[in-house]
Amino acid sequence: MANRQNYALKMELKKQAMLATGLLSNRFPEVSGMVIQMTYYQKGSNPVLMVRTVNVFPSSYAYFKMDCVVKGCEGGGFDLTSLVTDLVKFRRKMKKGTLVCSGASDILESAHASIAYEIVIHYHR
Repeated sequence: MANRQNYALKMELKKQAMLATGLLSNRFPEVSGMVIQMTYYQKGSNPVLMVRTVNVFPSSYAYFKMDCVVKGCEGGGFDLTSLVTDLVKFRRKMKKGTLVCSGASDILESAHASIAYEIVIHYHR
């Protein structure tokens, strides 16, 4: 029962954070859309956890914090907000890189997961 309550609280906090960021069309009116491609990695014999593509439309929330997919990770994730903000500020179209999860897990040591990302932004003409 406690796990269900914790999960519900976590989802409510995430929903509030998403609402607080506002829509992409309001926060970045010059952006017509973007595509964020991520490959999640973990330490171990099967390093690729997941490949994910996120399409962000003007009607989407401008929320760019991606959760860590390692089970039991506490306080981790990958915050792409500053990357997206800098791209839009300098009207750049693409950025590639890597990020390491700063969360902790009882099962695995810290720095247990990372992502390789590619952000592509489309602007209004």
